[in-house]
Formats: sequence, structure tokens, C-alpha cells
Amino acid sequence: MVSPLVNIRYASLTDVGVRRSHNQDACATQPASDASVFRTQGHVFIVADGMGGHAVGEKASAKAVRDIPLTYLKHVVHEGPAAAIRRAFREANEAIYGIGQNNPEFKGLGTTGTALFLRSEGAWLGHVGDSRAYRIRGNRIQQLTFDHSWVWEVARRQGIDPDELGDFKKNVIIRSLGPDAEVEADLEGPHPLEPGDRFLLCSDGLSNVVPADELAAVASTFPPDEACRYLVALANLRGGPDNITCLIVQAPGGPGDGSESTRRRGVFGLIRRAAVGWNRFVPWAFTTLGAGVLAAGVSVWLRAEGIPGAVGAFGAAAILILTGLVGLYLHLRLRAEQTSDDPGYVPQELRLYRDYAFEIGKPLVDRFVDMDSSLIEVLKDQDIGEVRETHVKYSAEAAEATGRGDWAAAFRAQFQALQVLAAVYHQHRHKDEVFQPNWVTKTRAAQ
Repeated sequence: MVSPLVNIRYASLTDVGVRRSHNQDACATQPASDASVFRTQGHVFIVADGMGGHAVGEKASAKAVRDIPLTYLKHVVHEGPAAAIRRAFREANEAIYGIGQNNPEFKGLGTTGTALFLRSEGAWLGHVGDSRAYRIRGNRIQQLTFDHSWVWEVARRQGIDPDELGDFKKNVIIRSLGPDAEVEADLEGPHPLEPGDRFLLCSDGLSNVVPADELAAVASTFPPDEACRYLVALANLRGGPDNITCLIVQAPGGPGDGSESTRRRGVFGLIRRAAVGWNRFVPWAFTTLGAGVLAAGVSVWLRAEGIPGAVGAFGAAAILILTGLVGLYLHLRLRAEQTSDDPGYVPQELRLYRDYAFEIGKPLVDRFVDMDSSLIEVLKDQDIGEVRETHVKYSAEAAEATGRGDWAAAFRAQFQALQVLAAVYHQHRHKDEVFQPNWVTKTRAAQ
């Protein structure tokens, strides 16, 4: 899907997984309908992972993804983004808690909630629980949310990486919407946006079984709708032990967004990227004012030296200075709108809770070649005639790209070849059956 504003692309998919009987995850997308709505409200995206038996978690997550966007949109114009996000999470928690208190059969009702709010000043995040929000920029994937889990809290107190604690109480959540009358939601942002930024929101059914480099490689290689399908399928191939939800949002201007600007190359592309980078640190209004003052100085010098062109330089200076003053007014007005309606908000340091470099290169391609070979072995007794031709086609494309060292094309084709087999495997598998690729078995044996 494509929003009517600034050509952002987004997609979402939720799946029950392999082992669970029903899906307690939920997600929702609320893009701005036009430019004026975007200026006042922005785009809203949210993922929730419910908890509690007998479909209790399903009720909690469904209510969270419905109420949080509605409450935010209702109050953001008058209260500002920070206050509206806090209110949305607070009221959602109160409502879910009330349901649990008024219905004894709903004991244990709760849900995580991770929401992304894209606005003109950047990306805001509201967050409770262990669902995650990642930003994929260039060759890095950055986790923008803190897992409210026991293992992450212990790791924080000890000053170590949560991975160093292994599976120690990995699934114990210490903060969520619903179990308690009050909950503190994390508020992150605004993170400045850059052309081509991709945001990935997901439940732990995806992040627990698909490592960060694979999340980044798939999300940055394929359009959001394909990437969501492929990541869910990959999580199911890895066992699908939990419900799986994936939501991807792509800002305009990056590779593959289909806009004219992304097809420009060479010197114009370099100039454009340099201008975007400069504007991150020096707003365009100040740059324009500086250029106007410089042009005025040139005009004075030309007149003093008796060189023709002083009048033209003066006219250019006047236009630049006037444009810069208008831009400065708009810049200050926007800053005031972002803060005056929310006097209680104190801007905080932008945090990256994890920051990984990833590379789409030979090791990653080889990883999926090995998985593909293992899956072919598993399916040797199955009739895959209907997909064999498609699989051979993608495999040949991957081999050809590998031969010329085009690892991005090789990864794309190899991953698609794997997905063809994964669809067949998932169709015929049993819920107690776990796919064990040869490369995983060899790694464990070596340890």
C-alpha cells in the first residue's frame, strides 16, 4: 500500500505461527489521509502481543491497537505528540486493566504495545513490553526500543549485553498493558528521518527466531509487503514457536521506493545526499540567510570596485534574505507548535538500544544456500513438481549473480528460491516438526 502523502510505503502481516492454536498478536496502520492531516497528526503504526490463556490476550492486543491510535489522534492537535502518546498508552492500560478487574475469567489479561508515530519533525515511539521497533538505515539496523523483560532489566543493572545472559528468564515480561492499574510507557523521539529509512515493528515471535542481520537484509531488499510475507515465512520455517507479527514502513527517497528521485545517479545524486545531510545540522532557512548576506557583501564589493553586476547581486541578496526570514519564521513556529502544547515534555537523548552493522555478502548468501539445500533434502519424498521450475529459475539467477559478485542480486534470488520450498514445506509439515538445516546441526556439533 502507498499512503497519499510523501509516497511512504507500508505493509503488515500477522500469523498464528506453527505451534499456537490461535493468534494473540494484533497490528494496525493509520496513515494520514492527506497533507493537512499529516501536518497535524502524522502517520500511526502499532504492534501488540497479547498474553493470557483462552483468548484473553487476543482481547487485550485487539483493544490496544484500536484504542491507542484513536486516543492519540483525538488529542495530538491540542496537546502535542508527547502528551498525546502518553495519554494514549495510559488510557489503553486503564481500559484493559478495567476489563480484567470486572471479569474474573479474564485473569492475566495483558499485552505489549509498540507504536510508531511518523511526523514532520521525525519518528516518535511509544512502547511497553518486549515487542520491538527497529530502524534500518544504510547498512545498519538499530533497535529503538528497550525490552521490558527480566533478562534485559538484569543486563541493564549489570551493564552487560542481554545476550550474555542466554535464555535466563528470557520470556518473563516485567511491564505490559493491563496487569496493573498504572504503567509507565517509554517515550522515544523524535528521531530525525532520512530518505529511505525503514522501520520494522514486530512481536517477539519474529525477533526471537530471525536474527537482526536477516531482518535488515530482507526488509532492505524487498518492498514492505513482500518483506513482511518473507519474514513471517522464515520465522515459521525456523519453527514458528509463537505468534508472528511484522509491520514495515519505508520513508520515501531510498532505493526501490519507485520515485523519480531514487532513479537519479551520479553527481546529482551526490549533491542531493549532501544537501540532505547538511540540512540535518543546519536548517535551510539559516543557509539561505547566510547566502543572502554573502550575496549582499558581493554586491557591495562589486559596486566599490566599479565592476558590473552589483545591482543583480543586490537583488539576489534581497530575495535570499527575504526567503530566509520567512523560512526562519516557519522554523520557529514549528518548534513552538511541537513544544507549547506539551509544556511537560523535556526532550531526552535519542537512544539506540542496539546498533548492528549488516552486510549482504557471501556469508549471508551462503547461509541461505545451505538452508535451501537442507530443505531440498527434507522434501525429497514430497511431490514439488508444481514449484520445481520456479525454484530452479531463482536458483539459476542466484548462481549467475554469485558468479559476477553481485551479492545483493544473489541474496534476492536465493531468498526467493528458499521461499518457494518453504511454502511447500509449511503446507505439509506437522506442528511438532522442526526444520533443522544442516548448517545449524554442524554448528551445534562443533560447540
